[in-house]
Amino acid sequence: MRFYHFILIGFLVQTLLACSTPVSDFAVYRQSDGTVGVHAPKGATDSEAHEAALLECKKLGKRAATIVTAHPTSNDRFPNTYIYNCIY
Repeated sequence: MRFYHFILIGFLVQTLLACSTPVSDFAVYRQSDGTVGVHAPKGATDSEAHEAALLECKKLGKRAATIVTAHPTSNDRFPNTYIYNCIY
C-alpha cells in the first residue's frame, strides 16, 4: 500500500512541475540603477516572475526581491515586464 502512495505522490509532483513555466523562458536582466527586470512569457504568473527575480537577486548577494512596477509590453513573446528591487 505504501508503494502506491509513493507512486501517486511522485505522479502529482511531476504533474505540478510540468504545469509551471520554466525559469529559462524568462528574460531576466540587471539595470544600471540596481533593479532587476523580468520579461515574462505568455501564460506566466506573477509569482513565477517573482521567483525568477529572486534567483537573480540571490546571485547579487541579496536575499529578497520586492516589486517596483509591472506593465504590459507590445512584445508578443514577452507580454509583461516586471521591475524588482533587491533588498537585504
